[in-house]
Amino acid sequence: MPDGSTAIPVSVRLPADVLDTLDKIAAAIERSRSWVILDAVRQYLADEGAEILDVQEGIAEAERGEVVDFDEVMAGIEEKIARAKRAAG
Repeated sequence: MPDGSTAIPVSVRLPADVLDTLDKIAAAIERSRSWVILDAVRQYLADEGAEILDVQEGIAEAERGEVVDFDEVMAGIEEKIARAKRAAG
């Protein structure tokens, strides 16, 4: 495992066609099945997983009252647009 981390074994059931494709990919890049799975999981965590956690954090912030009123945001945006138009024209 990279970074000297301790690996913890996990089990997962995969459909035969997924496992077959996984093995073909591993063979094509001369890596182990575990390496390909770990790479795929890391990519998922960096993309969709991070998005899920961001949404959860946003929900927690809203529940704590850490929000800005929509009308205040829109008023600020409209003011910036008006200033930009005055400066441009």
